[in-house]
Amino acid sequence: HAMKSPELAARRKKEMQEAAGIFGIVYENLDNHDGELMPTIENRKAVIRLICDWEADIVIVHRPNDYHPDHRYASALVQDAAYMISVPLMVPEGKPLLKAPVFLYHADDFKKPNPFTPDIVIDITPAVDKKVEAIYAHESQMFEWLPWNEGILETIPKDKPGRKKFLIDRYMVDTKGKFEKAALNWYTPQQLKNALYFEAFEICEYGKMPDKKEILALFPMLPR
Repeated sequence: HAMKSPELAARRKKEMQEAAGIFGIVYENLDNHDGELMPTIENRKAVIRLICDWEADIVIVHRPNDYHPDHRYASALVQDAAYMISVPLMVPEGKPLLKAPVFLYHADDFKKPNPFTPDIVIDITPAVDKKVEAIYAHESQMFEWLPWNEGILETIPKDKPGRKKFLIDRYMVDTKGKFEKAALNWYTPQQLKNALYFEAFEICEYGKMPDKKEILALFPMLPR
């Protein structure tokens, strides 16, 4: 809220790479301006290219009903790409991805036109510290922009332990109440005895519809 676009974009990219380093993963940024993403043919082809280049097994995106236009259009772009990755004339060098990925929506609280369905639920309690570290890396978003936008900037702790607690309280604590019941489709009650935090996904019908065996292969942290 207090920085010019080029300066902020450079800062956000630096934060993104710091988060990537915490997880040991690679980000590729497509440089769309904030609030200006559109579901164009060019952007669709860019998404198709990435999915095909990565030979993706899993693609995760927002659900189509979301408050932010960039989130809605990112969802539309991924959904539009879901089938087109198999069409030779639509993919780079005419090499379609015939092994369809599983397309997943990450969790949200929007209720209309339909609420989120937790098809896959994972106990992330053992990894929650690393997740919080990665979220923490996005300082301009977590501790500046969103609090300012919501009118709570003055309440944000200044120290790192306080800020980590703020993130857990804000983003993690309620996942137990939301998803513990659905987690019983994947865990026994005994296995969930010490579970505090969950990650949940809804399967998008436009991609591969995996059975339980295939889901267990894609998510090896789930119990057998």
